[in-house]
Amino acid sequence: MDRKKFIKTSTILSAAALLPSDSVFAHNLAENGIDRLVDAQGNFMLQPLPYAKNYLEPYMDEETLHLHYTFHHGGAVNGANKDLQMVRKALDENAVETVDYWTKKLAYHLSSHVLHTIFWTNLSNKKSAPAGDLLKRIERDFGSYDKLKLLLSKTSKDVDGNGWGILGYQPYTDKLTVLQCENHEKLTQWGVIPLLVIDVWEHSYYLKYRNRRAEFVDNLYQIIHWDNVAQRLDVAVKLMK
Repeated sequence: MDRKKFIKTSTILSAAALLPSDSVFAHNLAENGIDRLVDAQGNFMLQPLPYAKNYLEPYMDEETLHLHYTFHHGGAVNGANKDLQMVRKALDENAVETVDYWTKKLAYHLSSHVLHTIFWTNLSNKKSAPAGDLLKRIERDFGSYDKLKLLLSKTSKDVDGNGWGILGYQPYTDKLTVLQCENHEKLTQWGVIPLLVIDVWEHSYYLKYRNRRAEFVDNLYQIIHWDNVAQRLDVAVKLMK
């Protein structure tokens, strides 16, 4: 599919500058029907959850999932739309002294939208394990699946304040890497494509686990959808060829 046809057939229109047609998110939207970040008008949108809100019980309770998805992820979507609107307004009015503020807010809210969109599809109600090419790469880059779990768990549990643990694909080295992300956008690595994200903001676990972040992270492995992680890796590798 050429670039013009891709943009025409995808719903990423006015947001094309933020979500280029050769991005993993654009590809997942066109080919797999996931990662829909914007609507047909280019406004950021909250895609419906791929399952009922009690689907992840008992490891993630229904009330927490409802609040998390509706108000935290939903709030980020609303925030990103406002931020982009204000950037455009500042440019139209030549009020560039406010652009720095709104672009920082956009980085925060849009990063939240991207990571949460991945997070929901990374989860299932059945325990699974990596297999195929994903497992081979885990063993090559980390030594074993158990070593990856140890690294990713420790990285996630030790985030200062709020943030994420991330397993990503590093295209320029063709390797997997683990990141510790503060908030939604800090301590990232340019070019790394998130495959699996672990949300350790308190709103992810505060009702069921209280302050026991480590327990939440450990239990999350019971519901990680490794087939989704493998699918994301496959898309990322193919796009980099």
